[in-house]
Amino acid sequence: MAGADGDDSLYPIAVLIDELRNEDVQLRLNSIKKLSTIALALGVERTRTELLPFLTDTIYDEDEVLLALAEQLGNFTMLVGGPEYVHCLLPPLESLATVEETVVRDKAVESLRKISQEHSPVDLEVHFEPLVKRLASGDWFTSRTSACGLFSVCYPRVSSTVKAEIRQHFRTLCSDDTPMVRRAAASKLGEFAKVLELDYVKSDIISLFTALASDEQDSVRLLAVEACVSIATLLPQEDLETLVMPTLRQAAEDKSWRVRYMVADKFSELQKAVGPEITKNDLVPAFQNLLKDCEAEVRAAAANKVKEFCENLPEDSRETIIMTHILPCVKELVSDTNQHVKSALASVIMGLSTILGKDNTVEHLLPLFLAQLKDECPEVRLNIISNLDCVNEVIGIRQLSQSLLPAIVELAEDAKWRVRLAIIEYMPLLAGQLGVEFFDEKLNTLCMAWLIDHVYAIREAATCNLMKLVEKFGAEWAQNTIVPKVLGMANDPNYLHRMTTLFCINSLSEACGQEITTKQMLPVVLKMSNDQVANVRFNVAKSLQKIGPVLDSNALQSEVKPVLEKLSTDTDMDVKYFAQEALSVLALA
Repeated sequence: MAGADGDDSLYPIAVLIDELRNEDVQLRLNSIKKLSTIALALGVERTRTELLPFLTDTIYDEDEVLLALAEQLGNFTMLVGGPEYVHCLLPPLESLATVEETVVRDKAVESLRKISQEHSPVDLEVHFEPLVKRLASGDWFTSRTSACGLFSVCYPRVSSTVKAEIRQHFRTLCSDDTPMVRRAAASKLGEFAKVLELDYVKSDIISLFTALASDEQDSVRLLAVEACVSIATLLPQEDLETLVMPTLRQAAEDKSWRVRYMVADKFSELQKAVGPEITKNDLVPAFQNLLKDCEAEVRAAAANKVKEFCENLPEDSRETIIMTHILPCVKELVSDTNQHVKSALASVIMGLSTILGKDNTVEHLLPLFLAQLKDECPEVRLNIISNLDCVNEVIGIRQLSQSLLPAIVELAEDAKWRVRLAIIEYMPLLAGQLGVEFFDEKLNTLCMAWLIDHVYAIREAATCNLMKLVEKFGAEWAQNTIVPKVLGMANDPNYLHRMTTLFCINSLSEACGQEITTKQMLPVVLKMSNDQVANVRFNVAKSLQKIGPVLDSNALQSEVKPVLEKLSTDTDMDVKYFAQEALSVLALA
């Protein structure tokens, strides 16, 4: 009997071994995903003595299986007996951290970082730190890149002698022969600096930062820019000028556009990290250069940061700096040759009006907005229109309305349906800002024209747009302006337009209320139940179901019920189905 019990207890691991040796990758992947169940069945001791050694020995598999294994092991602490035994998970994860596939290595490092928190300080020195050293001095670059991600998690909790060793290993990896290792070290430099004592940041990290920022590989140099933000926030203000700024100035003028792009991309963070004085003296000229860069990607990244940069300038000199240094560059970008640059600028330029105030906006920014509204690139015009609310707060939209109109009309008739769709989405916002008279006079016909667009997505968006407009302008406006035009489409020769009438009625019934729905919309829907096209008839049934709750019981019984009953005996299957569904939903069956 005992023997039988023993056989039973071996069963889970036997099944796992069979599945892990199966030729089918999917089966192997499934068994790895069930590892926690198997570990539970085995119990903590056998998981440690049998399952983990088995997994460590079989790490030669497809990348997706290894990835799943690396992820699973990060959640295994309780399954091996809790924090005191967590070091048992290190051997398989160490192997996974050295494989060739980057995604697997990254996941293994993520799991190692996770379980490092569960090691006691003693276990960290006895088990975890030696693993980091082994990885850091491995023959293959794969293990050395993985080591870079582990220094910062063990450094704060080890003794000072071990700390000195960790710093030495990190220094070695920062000057490794392999660019991939230097890249990994550069990407973790800021993170490592955050856990170091300030003296070591000054003595060790700054020299490493300077070396990496002048590395021969631009992929290493651009990662050093990222580290610059973390390092600058750690140092006292008086040290920034001597320790960080020379390197940052050099990066902003780097010969590789990728490095300059990274500086532009991180500009707001750098600005907050170095403080107002250095911003005024150093970052303003650097930002001007980035806005005038010869590479379009760099100009676009810098243009994206214009509003943020201006917002974060010291208040006492903000307006002067913008007017004398930034605005001249912005004016040039408005007529840039590259559409991505113009588009990036258009998405933020409106925000300057709130910073500069009414007079400056009218005098300096308004001409730029008007120029962008006439730009040949639809994205530029769209970005300006989508940010109109900023300008509306400062100067009111009337100043722009004469130029807005042609731009809106052009976008509304653009050949690309996605552009038409985007402008429809801004219509309720525009309507609210321009007011009902201007809307009725200039934009109403556009909104109705979209209802008969040849693209369904546009017709659908136009229907939603009408509902939002009615919510803004009220039911009386709808009754006089919108409803007659919508109902007029019920007699259109094109059945798609007749269906649009029904979709509009569905959307508008609730916003317009019972009286308008019963007196004006319902008769049209009922009349359309005799349409020749089955698609229209079954949409009549769906519409009646939708507007039913708005109607009173009298109209439901005397007018809706007979029509739905007639449709429920229709020759078309779909019409029958939707009519019966409507009858049961409205409790008329």
